[in-house]
Amino acid sequence: MKVIAVAGAKGGVGKTSIAVNLACLAADEGFATLLWDLDPQGSASHCCRVEPHIRGGAGAMFGGKHDLDRYAQPTEIEDLDLVAADPTLAEVEPILSQRRWPARAVRKMLHPLKEEYDLVVLDCPPGLGLLAEAAFTAADLVVAPIVPSPLALRSLEQTSRFIGERGIDTELMAVLSMVDRRKVLHRQMLPLAETDDRFAGAAVPFSSAVERMGLEQVPSVLASPRSLGSATLKQLWREVRERVDLGD
Repeated sequence: MKVIAVAGAKGGVGKTSIAVNLACLAADEGFATLLWDLDPQGSASHCCRVEPHIRGGAGAMFGGKHDLDRYAQPTEIEDLDLVAADPTLAEVEPILSQRRWPARAVRKMLHPLKEEYDLVVLDCPPGLGLLAEAAFTAADLVVAPIVPSPLALRSLEQTSRFIGERGIDTELMAVLSMVDRRKVLHRQMLPLAETDDRFAGAAVPFSSAVERMGLEQVPSVLASPRSLGSATLKQLWREVRERVDLGD
């Protein structure tokens, strides 16, 4: 079982749309996939039309009272299950702080599922704290979407430093997201990403098809499979699959 965490220090960068579409593309190729929505806003859950079912809230889920598969629900997409988020996830940091080894919490919760799923995609909330540390520790790859701006590059450096300072053994892959080639700054950033081997080759464009996910509640790669955004997300999925060596 491989684990991908889609995360970053800053919000509003297209994180959830990338997480949902990567999970959808993996399932479409026949990989048994679990999407775990760790963001209390629950956007990934909403996009997949799954309501939260966390009896006891985050305290029960992260307190070790039940196995994670208790919370996994099937989606309308074959081979894709989802652990939905609810607002109590906003309280997860103090809950994790009570655990003996908080950084190992997510990995420990996923371990019993290793024979059930080929891939787990973690849609992490923005920010770098105990939950991010636990998600990164469990992950084979951290996908960090950033918009093309100098401040976004700063957030990437923060994420990279966070991983390094905690000695987390995972790979970081940055992805330019919400790229608008009509903007001079965005065009100027593209060559910089091409020369930085931390970046994926795919640069996900600003796309109305992706924006409609929240309204249509269908992953954009299914709702608009011929769009430029979908083509780029498929390219990104191929890069991610190769990086984690998911196999056939």
